[in-house]
Amino acid sequence: MTGRARAARRGRLPVVLAVPALIGLAFLIVPLAGLLVRAPWTSLGEQLFSEAVGQALLLSVVCASLATLVCLVLGVPLAWLLARANLPGRGVLRALVTVPLVLPPVVGGVALLLVLGRRGIIGEHLDAWFGISLPFTTAGVVIAEAFVAMPFLVISVEGALRGADPRFEEAAATLGASRWYTFRRVTLPSIAPGLVAGTVLCWARALGEFGATITFAGNFPGKTTTMPLAVYLALETDPGAAIVLSIVLLLLSVVVLVSLRDRWISTPS
Repeated sequence: MTGRARAARRGRLPVVLAVPALIGLAFLIVPLAGLLVRAPWTSLGEQLFSEAVGQALLLSVVCASLATLVCLVLGVPLAWLLARANLPGRGVLRALVTVPLVLPPVVGGVALLLVLGRRGIIGEHLDAWFGISLPFTTAGVVIAEAFVAMPFLVISVEGALRGADPRFEEAAATLGASRWYTFRRVTLPSIAPGLVAGTVLCWARALGEFGATITFAGNFPGKTTTMPLAVYLALETDPGAAIVLSIVLLLLSVVVLVSLRDRWISTPS
């Protein structure tokens, strides 16, 4: 048997694997294709540029971007702590950080209410001392999205920090650079791909957040109604609008995948 024939035989997928693989592929693709098939193409432009869609889209992008900024400010130092600091119980700390990944978002929203609500552990003091009430506000949307999305950033950045060569940081320290200068000029550039990937994933997760948002921030058009909430609301009154909103979110998800193609969906050479 020639080398080419052996390679072709190795690349041939057994039927026992090919059939469920094709079924699984159809299971993932057909529902998405159904959105395009059932889309109201005749009125797509009118609905796409309607005030309600534009309002929900703008609110979603602004809140997701602000939530991502919060995650960057808090998540990058947290990732550095998990990757570099020699702390007792670091494994337990890492597990706690990743809990929102597996926690039902609605439970996350309830937890936020119990802590930051007007009668919450912290929220009652914010309300009494500063007159700040976070639930059912746009700020509440940002907090709910940040709570759910931050683990994506932390995990990505921590992995990049663990894979970075520490010798460059040691060399910078030997030359007299401060820790903050080394972090800004040496560490961050070395983990830039992981940081960018984590930021994009964090933004995408924040954009698609539903459960924690509707529980903690409610569903008030123009104030807390983001795109996922608008889809839920439109599905009961105007299914066509719900499909249009879903297509917008689908396109944004595709853009995220394309932006991360070299890291997540490229074929190894």
